[in-house]
Amino acid sequence: MLLDVRKVYSSLALRLSSSALPPGASRAFVATAVLALSALLFWQFVSSSNNVVAAQSTTAAAPAPQNNTATASQPPNNFQANLQTNVLNTVVLDPAHGGTDPGARGTGGLRESEVVLEFAAQIRRALESQGLQVVQTRLGDENPSFDDRSAMANAQRGAVFVTIHISSTGLPSTARVYTNSDLPPLSNTNGLIPWDQAQSPFLDLSRKLGDAVQSLLAQRFKGSPNESQSAAVRQLRTTAAPAIAVEISSVSVEKREELDRMAPGVADAIARGVVAFKPSYVVPSLPSPTQSLSVPPSATPASAPPGSAARSAAPPSAHPAAASVAPKGSPQ
Repeated sequence: MLLDVRKVYSSLALRLSSSALPPGASRAFVATAVLALSALLFWQFVSSSNNVVAAQSTTAAAPAPQNNTATASQPPNNFQANLQTNVLNTVVLDPAHGGTDPGARGTGGLRESEVVLEFAAQIRRALESQGLQVVQTRLGDENPSFDDRSAMANAQRGAVFVTIHISSTGLPSTARVYTNSDLPPLSNTNGLIPWDQAQSPFLDLSRKLGDAVQSLLAQRFKGSPNESQSAAVRQLRTTAAPAIAVEISSVSVEKREELDRMAPGVADAIARGVVAFKPSYVVPSLPSPTQSLSVPPSATPASAPPGSAARSAAPPSAHPAAASVAPKGSPQ
């Protein structure tokens, strides 16, 4: 609080005028008092000025932490460019057959379409435990067309496709991985990939994914091959993503429990294989495949007869090699 020197000086002068001090002594005393008061006022003024300057400095500096916080919370300039680019985060899981197409049939009423749906449930949990998102082509006893299943995969970004089968002729207690083999190299596409050749740009990546999964299956199931094999699997041909078919054991097993016991190992091998493949996942810079102009996707039969998964169900414009029957033991 600042002192009012006018009031203090008047009061002091009044008291001195009535005192018994000699005139000279009074003037000296007054001068000393005035100097003392001036010094006191000057000190208060300096202190007050310092406080004001400090307050202004604090006020001016106050926004700085907010600016720092805002800067820290902002993504780097290239964040959007790198977001989900060439990052594998989704698996499109396809339990084969379903609905009017039961797939391969075994003794005791075993139906491939039912068994693979139960396998898919365990595979899904294993994939999700690895932090992967799972899109399933069917959850019940329905039969999406080949093109419908492929379209689900082709609509995803950062995805691979895994279709699950039970073999009709395979060696029991083994598991085999297939990649597509019936596609010629793309040429003169004019920037568009024909629908029936959608897998062509991804064949090398599909083989890498297939080998990663197959090597883990071979460790778990004696008699399984060490590397993936190739076959004319219809479902893979129209899929614009790394795609594999996993064929499990055989419907000819004596007891259903033999297949059930394989489910946890198959699920773990697929999940770990996909994770091992992630560093190799680099998608070609190509547009989405377009449906062949001659036939729309709905022209593909919604259901197929048993044993047709590896045969041609494509529009007439499909590659002729795809119409051939798949090698024995390949996904049916």
